Amino acid sequence: MKYLHLIWAALFRRKTRTILTLVSIVAAFLLFGLLDAVRISFDDVGKSANGAKRLQTGSRLSFIQTLPLSLESRIAAVDGVETVTYANWFGGAYQDPHNQIFSFAVAPNYIDMYPEISISPEERKAFDTTPNGAVVGAVLAQKYGWKVGDKIPLQSTIFPDKSGSKNWNFDLVGLIHSKDEKNSWYDQMFLLHWKNFDETTPYNRGTVGWYVTRVTDPASADRVAKAIDGLSANSDHETKTQTEQAAMASWMKNVADIGLIVTSIMGAVFFTLLLLTGNTMMQAVRERTSELAVLKTIGFSNTSVLGLVLAESILLLLIGGLIGIGLVSLLAPAITANSNGMLNLPPVGLSSWLLGLALMLAIGLVIGALPALRAMRLNIVDALAGR
Repeated sequence: MKYLHLIWAALFRRKTRTILTLVSIVAAFLLFGLLDAVRISFDDVGKSANGAKRLQTGSRLSFIQTLPLSLESRIAAVDGVETVTYANWFGGAYQDPHNQIFSFAVAPNYIDMYPEISISPEERKAFDTTPNGAVVGAVLAQKYGWKVGDKIPLQSTIFPDKSGSKNWNFDLVGLIHSKDEKNSWYDQMFLLHWKNFDETTPYNRGTVGWYVTRVTDPASADRVAKAIDGLSANSDHETKTQTEQAAMASWMKNVADIGLIVTSIMGAVFFTLLLLTGNTMMQAVRERTSELAVLKTIGFSNTSVLGLVLAESILLLLIGGLIGIGLVSLLAPAITANSNGMLNLPPVGLSSWLLGLALMLAIGLVIGALPALRAMRLNIVDALAGR
């Protein structure tokens, strides 16, 4: 630490260049923190205590292939199964095909399977007794200005009705609320009756998209999953049963591999950062050739000079990286609050800080290695002579 003033003075010898480099580092680690938070957010889906008791059963062949309704009673008879429900993806959009909504046609007991969401008894009764009724997440209703009693027109991107039109209308009879901020995506759901959906479109014909099963004991989930899949083995509708977390991860990978996307983006960002900061450090050391020679002349060893340049490089990364991840700590709650439940970014945890620090140190060492070796091997006479 006794040489910190020397390192600091060398780092800010060209203030404009250093500040612009720091801005680039801050931007890189800000992006790293936000993308890592998104990755963790998707990884955490289904990790709740309630989610641990639920299994999802879908087609082994493809998530768009449906399953026969007759499987419901057979799954319910499996030892260890407490309750079974089912749903279909509806593929609804409001006013414009780009306004996609998480809309599902669900069984009568679907809401009971999710204690994470709440609905008033009066509105639940209205939903149960209204064939064309729908309940929606409170945040979704607020977003579009919907109120209980409204007729909601939806365009299905998949299913037409009996007349061939993809324009559907539903009676909004209730609002559902998430009980926990970690499950705020339930506030974005649009639920309609599976029976009404099945009777209205000629393309479903008594099939369901997936089953959701609640097990009596989470410890027996693997055994129950194998037993459920055994019901349809060697049939034309073989199934794949997974925990809710695994099913959500599998579904997300069909849409987009979040982990691969994050890794690819960050790889490109940090590769660019290596080139940028490496060039900055090489130029900074080249400009100080005579100064480094003077340090050697007054008694600094080759190892000391090497350490000074490496420390300068690491300090540059630490300043920018810590500011970047610190900004993520401030921005993540704001993004969550303004995403209307679509994103639930977790706070920057210890693992993210440690990974960020490791990256700062690693990049600092890599970009400082060449200029530090050059400074260490510097010949005093040649350097002072300007050669």
